[in-house]
Amino acid sequence: MQFRDLKSQYQALKPQMDEAIQAVLDSSDYIAGDQVEELEKELAEYVGVKNCVSCGNGTDALVLALKAWGIGAGDAVFVPDHTFFSSAESVAFVGATPVFADVHEDTFNVDVESMERCIQAVIKEGKLKPKAMVVVDLFGLPADYDKVLALAEKYGLYVLEDCAQGFGSTYHGKKAGTFGHIATTSFFPAKPLGCYGDGGAIFTDNDEWAALLRSMRVHGKGSSKYDNVRLGMNSRLDTIQAAVLQVKLKAFKEYELTDVNRVAARYTEALADCVKVPQIPEGYTSSWASYNILFKDEAQRDEVRAYLQENGIPTMIYYPKGLHQQKVFENCCLYGEILPVTTSICRRTLAIPVSPYLAEEDQDKIIRLIREKTGA
Repeated sequence: MQFRDLKSQYQALKPQMDEAIQAVLDSSDYIAGDQVEELEKELAEYVGVKNCVSCGNGTDALVLALKAWGIGAGDAVFVPDHTFFSSAESVAFVGATPVFADVHEDTFNVDVESMERCIQAVIKEGKLKPKAMVVVDLFGLPADYDKVLALAEKYGLYVLEDCAQGFGSTYHGKKAGTFGHIATTSFFPAKPLGCYGDGGAIFTDNDEWAALLRSMRVHGKGSSKYDNVRLGMNSRLDTIQAAVLQVKLKAFKEYELTDVNRVAARYTEALADCVKVPQIPEGYTSSWASYNILFKDEAQRDEVRAYLQENGIPTMIYYPKGLHQQKVFENCCLYGEILPVTTSICRRTLAIPVSPYLAEEDQDKIIRLIREKTGA
């Protein structure tokens, strides 16, 4: 059994996928081929923004966004503690200081009240200037953007929406990727929309920022690649990956998003009485980058995980420790936040297989084994 069944996806899309890749091979236009610009237009239309700027990966997308705003040394950027490393790594990479806020257990997304306490503590200390928030749509679910945007307006902060895991999800009818002043996504293969390698994209309605991002992703180019007007980086989405994503985006829109939600709904109905299942608040939809359940304690989690492994069920732990516990950030000031929810989640969380291509018999097996081991 595959954790995120990319093999079955390829078999389902094989004729279209092989044709799309062969077209790139025939053209030999491997960098900046027509498919790249076509994909950017398709993604912008799907998300509902004016500009999509593709790039080499999701981490580069975050870095480019921060650089477009001129964020660097002396700036504080507020980040949820329970998320993938790159959400904070990108902040440190541009020279700014990540400040970690706690999350909600029900949704795994940032606790806006915790983030405000962090902002107030930074302002009180007076050493750093609050500049931005990285807000993550974790595991497929958008954050609470009414509260996020109100907080940003109150303190004059940029919102960088990291929708790498939430691509395709919605919040009160609007798609992820539209809520931040800039939003980013990753096309890592296991993401809701993934390519066959690395890739990323940036979304914004601001034309000036979009032009700056297009320059910075190609060595700070001006009128041509040999006219370098600023320092940039080498972060281009190659043509083969764009062709792959065009095929996958069509399937994602037509049936994959519906099918993965069907799998998640079966899990929720069957497991809610034996483990804590993820909550989808009213007005939200999820794209289910992963399906994460919480156990009563670490011992139960590890026991169930071992039992699933013995029976051929792959699992993952997202994430075994908070960002503030990573060695590289051990000297970051927590500004009074002890982050108890993140600390608890890390000891109790387990992700089980979820995919539009997960067979019903496999779903039934996973459900049965978890219920057996938890005594439900």
